[in-house]
Amino acid sequence: MQPSAVPELAHTRTRPIHWVATATALAGVVALSTLAQPGPATAAQPATGTKTAAAAPPATTGVAFPLTCGTVKAVVTKKATGDLDGDGRPETVAVVHCDAPMGTPPDGVYVLTRAAGSATPRVVATLVDPKDRVTVTDFTLHAGTVTATLLGYSTDSVPSCCPDVKTPAAWTWNGHTFLRSTPAGAHSV
Repeated sequence: MQPSAVPELAHTRTRPIHWVATATALAGVVALSTLAQPGPATAAQPATGTKTAAAAPPATTGVAFPLTCGTVKAVVTKKATGDLDGDGRPETVAVVHCDAPMGTPPDGVYVLTRAAGSATPRVVATLVDPKDRVTVTDFTLHAGTVTATLLGYSTDSVPSCCPDVKTPAAWTWNGHTFLRSTPAGAHSV
């Protein structure tokens, strides 16, 4: 057997410090990649020679939601934007509840729009009324359909801490109003 012409390399054996250095470098790359996000995608490119100004979706700040909160303020916990009615201007759907100091206040789901040429957003529809005593989870807006899971109570005697009814719901605009349905394949508990 002939001895190797190259001396044995020190880095051919992995040690814990090598794994720590690799994990640290990988964590740094992941952390930096979360800071540099691409802009939003658009489905269509404008025709050559035309200038289009994309309408900004209505903001939720400063909106008077139809919610009675007393001395606390209304808080937007979730929101999504999209063109729900096909008019080319985006709407904002917001999940809102009172900022109660304790407990789980019921949610309301509201659709906001802005009239053409107006800067002021306004509530045009209530999809979930806080009087229904539900909490909204799994909230999304995709392809003009708002979907959510509603956690509620079978009777008034069920404690507020422990919702016992889970109802999937979807809302779509039919040209006149938002219609509520149960998404395909959804089941209630």
